[in-house]
Order: sequence, then C-alpha cells, then structure tokens
Amino acid sequence: MSILRLLLTSNGFYTNEIKEQFLKLINGATNDLNVAIITTASPQKEKNRFAQKAKEDFREMGFQNIDFIDVEFDNVESLTNKDVIYINGGNPFKLLFHFKQSGADNILRQLVSKNVVIVGVSAGAVLLGPNIKIVHFFTPQMDELNTKDFSALGLTEKLVFPHYDREDLFKDISGKTIEDRLKEFEFLERCTITRLRDDEYITVQI
Repeated sequence: MSILRLLLTSNGFYTNEIKEQFLKLINGATNDLNVAIITTASPQKEKNRFAQKAKEDFREMGFQNIDFIDVEFDNVESLTNKDVIYINGGNPFKLLFHFKQSGADNILRQLVSKNVVIVGVSAGAVLLGPNIKIVHFFTPQMDELNTKDFSALGLTEKLVFPHYDREDLFKDISGKTIEDRLKEFEFLERCTITRLRDDEYITVQI
C-alpha cells in the first residue's frame, strides 16, 4: 500500500515543532537514509543560504547522506534512490519548467508509492499542489519563461500560499493586503487557498 507523505512549509525546518513533525513522517534511522535537496529554483543553487541551512538541519537530525540535486542540469534518475526529497524555494516558474522538462515530475509521482517523504518549501510547497496560478496572480514579474501551462505536480489537492504573514514580500501598489488579494483569487478561481505563515506547516498523509 502506498502512503503519501508530504510536509509543506514556508521556510523549511523553521521551528523545532516542524523538525519533530518531519521526523514523525520518516521510516528508519536517519543515518541510514538518503536525502536530496533540490536547488533548481534557488538563487545561487546549492550555495543558496536556505539550501545550506537545510543541509545543516538534516545533519543535526542525524542524516549523513545528503546530496544537492539541480534537476536543470543533474541526472534526475538519481532521485529514485532517495528516501527524502527536499524541494528548496526560489522561482516557482523556473522550478515547474525544469521539473517537467527533465521528467522529475514523473519521478516524484512514482516515488510516492515507495513511501518517500517529500518536503516542499515555499515555491517547492506550491509545486506539489494542483497548479501555481496563485504565484502568477501575486508575482507575474517572476515569470520570465512566459508560462502558459500552470498545472503542477498534483501530489496534493491543497493550494498553498506561503509567507502569508510577510506583507513586505508582496507589496501591492493599490494598497491591498495579502488577505484581500487571496479572497479575490479564491472568488475568481472558485478555490480555497491554505494560508501558511513563515512558522507554519501542513502535513499530507494518505
């Protein structure tokens, strides 16, 4: 029986509670498990400070086998022998494009049946849902690829909006708050958005 195990966050292992929740999802001793940190969306890739912090967090939790993987350039087949996939944040449009281009999207769907734990951080959390339309609604300027198909991996039906408490990240010239714009989007798209503050997380287990 396949078990879907996802952890969706704004900021990765931001609090001890999030770390504890993550450790409840994994099977086996941490030092025996293989981790991939996907850096494709991140400025500076594996040198990105959030990617580096994720590696430190994994080490503190006892993981020893940790690789940085960029699905734009690296062989995505290497993901098939991982027990934990951690998708770092950054540009969601770039992330989605390279996941589809490389076939990493299909590999992640297959890994679900192997009980792999997938952690989505910010853009990575949005990627795991049905689509990334909410990102285009809030930050169309990030879409340098002129994305036409916003459909994402669909590993969960949850549409998340990370950094819900960060008005500074999503300034609006008309003065609308994040909540104002989320309600507008929900009305237009007839959907429900799960709001995630920087210290919040949700787990999806089926």
